[in-house]
Amino acid sequence: MMKLFVVLFLVGIPSAAPELHSLKLFYTGSSQVPNFPEFVAVTLVDDVQFTHYDSNTRRKVPTQDWANKITEDDPNYWERYTQVLMGAQQSFKSNIEIAKRRFNQTGGVHVFQRMYGCEWDDETDEVNGLEQFGFDGEDFISLDLKTETFIAPVPQAVPTKHKWDNNKAFIAQEKHYYTKECPEWLKKYVNFGKSSLMRKELPSRVSLLQKTPSSPVTCHATGFYPDRADLFWKKDEEELHEDVDRGEILPNHDGTFQMSVDLDLSSVKAEDWGRYSCVFHLAGVKEDVLKPLDKRHILTNHPDFPIGAVVGGVVAVLVVVAGIIGFIIWRKNSHGFKRTSTSETSSS
Repeated sequence: MMKLFVVLFLVGIPSAAPELHSLKLFYTGSSQVPNFPEFVAVTLVDDVQFTHYDSNTRRKVPTQDWANKITEDDPNYWERYTQVLMGAQQSFKSNIEIAKRRFNQTGGVHVFQRMYGCEWDDETDEVNGLEQFGFDGEDFISLDLKTETFIAPVPQAVPTKHKWDNNKAFIAQEKHYYTKECPEWLKKYVNFGKSSLMRKELPSRVSLLQKTPSSPVTCHATGFYPDRADLFWKKDEEELHEDVDRGEILPNHDGTFQMSVDLDLSSVKAEDWGRYSCVFHLAGVKEDVLKPLDKRHILTNHPDFPIGAVVGGVVAVLVVVAGIIGFIIWRKNSHGFKRTSTSETSSS
């Protein structure tokens, strides 16, 4: 049985550059996945989800307050794209069955996906299109907008690549959408949500955690926004790279983020602990948050720890909280799947 790889895509403004904005749409069709709709579609601007549709509710709805502004100059927006997604839902259901036959598969869990959208640099006005398809945890095919061709990472995708590459009208339509229409929608969404998307919040809490006296000390920051942040250990004034294990930035249920970084103290003398500090840095904010390494401030549930500090809910903080929008499982497909005929943000 295929493995389900959960990817948390409820994340904030891209960390690569403050001027880079993105619009991404994720379609996920599935079969026999327990307690999960057969089809889910979400839209993200700057990696923050603001719309949701699934086959259970059969309605495209806003998930951010600012998304309601869309109907001010487009009253039929939600109904129109609800219809688009209902059509995509049927296409994805067919695609799964076609792919199963091509790979000589019958029952079991299967997932078919599409991610598409665009990126826009508001400083250089450069745009870039994004489009990927996948089936059952494997890449199937993706668009290379610069060469105006599709990339087939698996043999089964080669016939699809040849078919799409040779359809010049289709390639021209793709190029127009990703370089013109998609960026226009992206700019509109960024303008609607700028008060929320551009805010900066330092972490509500920075904690030191340790499982046992011999375990690494974890510095954990939570409640910050956006995800253009860094968390690191330093000794005196020098950032440490050895004996350090960085974790990923993960979403909280309230739209903020959390991250952690471990420091192995096995070779550090007790009298040198005072030279170490954990530092949280948020892009665009001058002042960092500093957490000195101090045994008195370390939280643990281990009975043999010298301080024995136990704080309720600390363990829960380290777990990704509920409220994740869905999962992205890339991708293996046959050349026979049918492409969805409309794009959610396309005027066609």
